[in-house]
Amino acid sequence: MADPQPALRILIVEDDPESARALAEAVRDLSAEPVVMRNYGDGVQAAGLADFAVIVLDRMLPGGDGVDAIARIRAEGSNAQILVVSALGRSGQKIEGLEKGADDYLAKPFDPGELRARLRALLRRRATTVIDNDLMAFGDLEIRLKARTVHVGQMHVALSPREFDLVTFLAQNAGEVVTRMQLLAEVWNLHFDPQTNVVDVHVGRLRRKLEAAYGGPVIHTQRGEGYVFAPGEAPS
Repeated sequence: MADPQPALRILIVEDDPESARALAEAVRDLSAEPVVMRNYGDGVQAAGLADFAVIVLDRMLPGGDGVDAIARIRAEGSNAQILVVSALGRSGQKIEGLEKGADDYLAKPFDPGELRARLRALLRRRATTVIDNDLMAFGDLEIRLKARTVHVGQMHVALSPREFDLVTFLAQNAGEVVTRMQLLAEVWNLHFDPQTNVVDVHVGRLRRKLEAAYGGPVIHTQRGEGYVFAPGEAPS
């Protein structure tokens, strides 16, 4: 009998006990294991000692600003997704955190449901494997960028050039809502709305092909907003 897969670990660097408890509870709700550090130095050291799926950083830590730790964590070789959770929540402060390498930024006080949603999105992104800028893998679903092919296991999914461009852009933004205007701009190179259903038609055709091969949902419609690429997840 094979050994069970170890739980994903999420590092929380947070000095406020109440916030640390709320963060740890959200991590456990996602069936992951929280590891809590209380200051800047211990957080940076811990990030380099173990493989974490996500690292959650406060900003106003004893010993330094959490966003300044991001470069050090990356330099140590960590490829964890990084979420900054901070009371410094003005637009400029969020932009600063994202420009310094955070994958997401959530202002305090936060809603526990939104926190879990942000963590789930980061875990989905973490589950995507990109090798030599060529392969994106979502479990059995693989997208080869250079060969411009899509496979589910050993099954080749025949796509038109436009469908391949479409699935590639959606997959590059896995877990995020992609709007119709984004797809028009990035896939069709149209920076205006042509007042047609061209996006919906192509997404519908692509969805049917992928789901027939995958055996489950791959592209979800976010009503009134756009589409989410999330293989295997139940529709929201």
